[in-house]
Amino acid sequence: MSPVIIGVDPHKRSVTIEIVDGRERSLGQGRFGTDNDGYRRMLEQGRRRPDRLWAVEGCNGVGKHLAQRLVADGEPVLDVPAKLAARARVFDTGHGRKTDAADARSVAVVALRTTGLHRVSPDDHTVALRLLVDRRDELGRARTDTVNRLHKLLTELIPGGAKKFLSATQARALLAAVRPRDVVGRTRRRLAAELITELATIDRKMTAADTQLTELLDATGTGLRTLYGIGPSSAARILGDVGDIGRFPDRGRFASWNGTAPIDASSGEHQRHRLSRAGNRRINRVLHIMAIVQLRNDTPGRAYYRRKLADGKSPREAIRCLKRRLSDTVYKRLVTDAKIRAASTAEPSSSRLLT
Repeated sequence: MSPVIIGVDPHKRSVTIEIVDGRERSLGQGRFGTDNDGYRRMLEQGRRRPDRLWAVEGCNGVGKHLAQRLVADGEPVLDVPAKLAARARVFDTGHGRKTDAADARSVAVVALRTTGLHRVSPDDHTVALRLLVDRRDELGRARTDTVNRLHKLLTELIPGGAKKFLSATQARALLAAVRPRDVVGRTRRRLAAELITELATIDRKMTAADTQLTELLDATGTGLRTLYGIGPSSAARILGDVGDIGRFPDRGRFASWNGTAPIDASSGEHQRHRLSRAGNRRINRVLHIMAIVQLRNDTPGRAYYRRKLADGKSPREAIRCLKRRLSDTVYKRLVTDAKIRAASTAEPSSSRLLT
């Protein structure tokens, strides 16, 4: 007996569901609020079907909060990508009109007819890593903005300005020698002093964030940092955005997801490929940084890059080939980490059986 699918179209303050059977026949609909009372009524309606399976659109986006609430209550939940739901809606009756009810039905149909959809699991350490590395990136952008504004003021206060890479201590020493007499100069000096204080505060927060990232990474036992060119922030970004590596059946799917796999643009007898602008650009940036670090040092990555140049590739094409190769290396490391974790969790249960 095929399970009943509960398609869910989530929004910030409301959620629409449609229940369909194995033949796509509607068994019920409903619209509920996302507050505690609305969620309870939605859950009660769904639990009337003992063989139910929830299908939520965008479990890494707007549907994340609802999906995690369902999982926490012991409900089976599938993650339906919004792109697949949109395709199903276009080919449905009703001229493809976008309504909440139509979206909920499309989500249910996709879950019913599509194999390999990701099963939602409770938030774990990867979510904490993603939160921390997002905060670390925000601090990095804030520091860059603060330093740029400080450079502008120092250029107007000191002939020749300050050096490019500037710390709060160095900026404070430079500013100590400046004693403007006019009101404009004194105003600039005061604003520069405020920016130096902000810079020192941001640096302390970045140091604390790096410490937290390192501690959490050590707790995961990941081997990503053994790869040349990956530091704590890059490792945390990979773990946080990838989550469960098992959702990628092979290294090709992983490369397509992170945008390092070229797109086939062949026509007739002309075989060619073009650069992919799709995929997770944050992971793509991590792989790009990894490639640049390897090119600057005597590594197998630089040797591979030079071989591609010798084969007639341009520098840009060669570095794209290297990024694709590094994507495979990261995928292999993540798969190995997953196997090690699975073995470590299986050992205690097997030892109990032996005793």
